[in-house]
Amino acid sequence: MLSMHKNAFDIRQLEAFSAVMSAGSITGAARLLGRSQPAVSRLIQDLEAELGYALLYRTSGRIQPTSRGLRFHAEVERHLASLVHIRERAEAIGNDEPATLTVAATPSLAAGLLPPALVALAPELLSRHLHVQALAAENVVQAVLARSADLGISSLPLEHPGLDIHWIAEAPCVVAMAANDPFASQDVVRLSDLGNGRIITLANPYRLRHRINEVFARAGVVPERMIDVNASLTALSLVRSGLGFAIIEPATAFGVPLDGIVLRKLDQHIPFLFGAISAAVVPQSPTVTALIETVRVQALDIPGCRLVEANAVDGLDNAVYGKSIAQKETPYE
Repeated sequence: MLSMHKNAFDIRQLEAFSAVMSAGSITGAARLLGRSQPAVSRLIQDLEAELGYALLYRTSGRIQPTSRGLRFHAEVERHLASLVHIRERAEAIGNDEPATLTVAATPSLAAGLLPPALVALAPELLSRHLHVQALAAENVVQAVLARSADLGISSLPLEHPGLDIHWIAEAPCVVAMAANDPFASQDVVRLSDLGNGRIITLANPYRLRHRINEVFARAGVVPERMIDVNASLTALSLVRSGLGFAIIEPATAFGVPLDGIVLRKLDQHIPFLFGAISAAVVPQSPTVTALIETVRVQALDIPGCRLVEANAVDGLDNAVYGKSIAQKETPYE
């Protein structure tokens, strides 16, 4: 068993394991590290002996991670990234420069909203080393809570006592279609008109997809064919290939325009809710404070986007989660 009183891991062991996981072989890892194959094998064996369990299966000259190896790899990656950040921040301190900045954002917001916000920052505020992590919304929250990210930009829900929510914005989803589609001549497209086509939309049932499903149900529309994706940019690429209509959030749609695709309003309002978060009770650097504001300004450039007033935040439950069972069962008077 691993003892808490043992010495810290040899960083070379962790680097060797990370390289093996990246390369998929001892030979490839040795080339990545500039070490001999026997040296890398020995480092992995020593690490496994230190841990008390196997990290890799070795069969017929091939290797693959064990279930414990996969879980340990996630921890190793975070640790190695933290060491890189510490070195960068130490250099920044020595040079009296802005500290290294790490921003975690969902893929849609990282691609469609963050780039112009970073461009809008004053040059003296932007550090030499910048880390942008495109993560699932749940992982954005965890990165901010773990303080491995200075700032998070994510879709709602964002409820957690360890977070400070700086602002929340709402923007309507849009439908993306081929420029030569017959519906492209309309300014507003009826959801009911899309039911016979193939609908491309996001897969996560607990975020935006939940609201999209509710709107379809309320309109009495049952799509005949659907494609689920985990990123809006993928949806737009599928539309450009002629595979259907995409109902997606507007940050990617307007922030990363693709040739051959047009965006149209829907006759049904599907809100996309997102916000800026940081770890609670952690002082913000001037760079983070400025970036929170520039992202807010860029968000308001999205057509139809508005900020949610502070006193209205508690009233977002229906928009985020949908109506409760009690609400659905209560008849209208």
